[in-house]
Amino acid sequence: MAKLNENYETIMIFNTKNGDDAVKALVEKFTALIEKNGTLETVEEWGKRRLAYPIQDEVEGYYVFATFNCNPEFPAELDRNYKITDGVLRSLIVKKDN
Repeated sequence: MAKLNENYETIMIFNTKNGDDAVKALVEKFTALIEKNGTLETVEEWGKRRLAYPIQDEVEGYYVFATFNCNPEFPAELDRNYKITDGVLRSLIVKKDN
């Protein structure tokens, strides 16, 4: 029996010190990864915002919010990719209630 897809939200905060092109490349990388492994529903680029506290000596980050649905195994892989990618300051993946 195939597992049903589940709904998730993710927020990504990217380092802005490498410039707009680097941020754009990261947004494209992660949206493509989500699309490859599930259905990307929405992507909201909130843009540069001041962080509540410094992260890796940075006081500003580029925020991207996305909703998607996928199989229950994919969020762990997405989280692993966040952790090994330079330029990702913080990320969070949350399962939405139906």
